[in-house]
Amino acid sequence: MTQTMHNRRPPVLDRKLRFALVGCGRIAGNHFEAIKSHAPRCELVDVCDVDATALSAAVKRTGAKGHASLTAMLAATAADCVILTTPSGLHPAQAIEVSRSGRDVMTEKPMATRWSDGQAMVRACDEAGVRLFVVKQNRRNRTLQLLKRAVDGGRFGRIYMVNVNVFWSRPQSYYDSAAWRGTWEFDGGAFMNQASHYIDLLDWIVGPVESVMAYTGTLARNIEVEDTGVAALKWRNGAMGTVNVTMLTYPKNLEGSITVLGERGSVRIGGVAVNKIENWTFDTPHDMDREIDDASYQTTSVYGFGHPLYYDNVINTLRGEAEPETDGREGLKSLELLIAMYMSARDGKRVNLPLAY
Repeated sequence: MTQTMHNRRPPVLDRKLRFALVGCGRIAGNHFEAIKSHAPRCELVDVCDVDATALSAAVKRTGAKGHASLTAMLAATAADCVILTTPSGLHPAQAIEVSRSGRDVMTEKPMATRWSDGQAMVRACDEAGVRLFVVKQNRRNRTLQLLKRAVDGGRFGRIYMVNVNVFWSRPQSYYDSAAWRGTWEFDGGAFMNQASHYIDLLDWIVGPVESVMAYTGTLARNIEVEDTGVAALKWRNGAMGTVNVTMLTYPKNLEGSITVLGERGSVRIGGVAVNKIENWTFDTPHDMDREIDDASYQTTSVYGFGHPLYYDNVINTLRGEAEPETDGREGLKSLELLIAMYMSARDGKRVNLPLAY
């Protein structure tokens, strides 16, 4: 997919950036707090939800103006950028509608549940001359930033093996809390939804994946999608690895981890959500080793603390002071890997990357 960017919106320098948000559910609170944490530079001017109760609560919490539909909000808002925190399957149509109104788009993960939809989002934003941001706040975790620096600095030498585990718990009541949860059309399963930030790490930290083989299963929950999945991967650099994901861990979230084993180093970042450096061993000392203890942090939230840091990059980008860390094309990388996993599980065979465009 080639870049055909033109007529991009000019940077906002003489006032606060204005955000509007669609979808006032579970994750929206992280966005409200992130925007508030950057109050000197941005503000939330509009919120929108089809659920009147959720909308009323969001208006009360934020002081933003409420709207019952995206179309109505776009007709009235002065926002520079519209945030999509709606069910994943709605992101494509909404992103395209927002782009056509001439506004930048920020979408929560996964950007889409279908490969063609993700491509269509990038294409529409290119054609409209607006930016598309895909939220990958876990990249901002101090633990992962340190690991990324170690990989980029060549400290591992050749990487041999990479393992990712997401052992979380999502009871039936979680899926029953909204009709869209656990559906193929709007949500995606354990790989696509809960583990998507971990799938993102596979390319971002280790590099392009050459091929993947996967199994998925719905072992215990009454849902359309998988509650459990495993995948074996081979990277272009020769490394091999696995991804193990389940939402059936008893009785609560146990682990979200990544382990990287190389010829000159071994690192494991674990905890509930890659928040704790459990092993950090290299053949040669380095200044960054002093940052290990500071990098680990306590959390009970699988979301981590990355949203404010993510917003910092978005704000700087829209002010013309930075480049986006995760734009639409970067978002497509993890979506492509996810789709490859599902294709492999469905067809019972290895899927090579990149997928045919």
